[in-house]
Amino acid sequence: MVIFIEKALLLMILLRLCSGSIEVTAALFMFKYNDLEKAFYINTLLALVGPTVLIVTTGIGLLGLAEKVSLLKMVCLFSGISLILFSLNSK
Repeated sequence: MVIFIEKALLLMILLRLCSGSIEVTAALFMFKYNDLEKAFYINTLLALVGPTVLIVTTGIGLLGLAEKVSLLKMVCLFSGISLILFSLNSK
């Protein structure tokens, strides 16, 4: 039995697994150090990982769907991602 998986999907899966592993590792470091300041610093670093993975996985997915998704839908998706990132940085 051979299972066929698209390259774009495989890359998205691997990125999400790496992202999840980073999150779990960060939680273990927080537990190990048992210090609020260090935990806060680690959490701040994680705030960089999440949006980066979101952008990269969405970009890979859109490239994989380039023939199937209209240009208007792609623009709407990237606009939505941009708004999410903007809202994270706004006060």
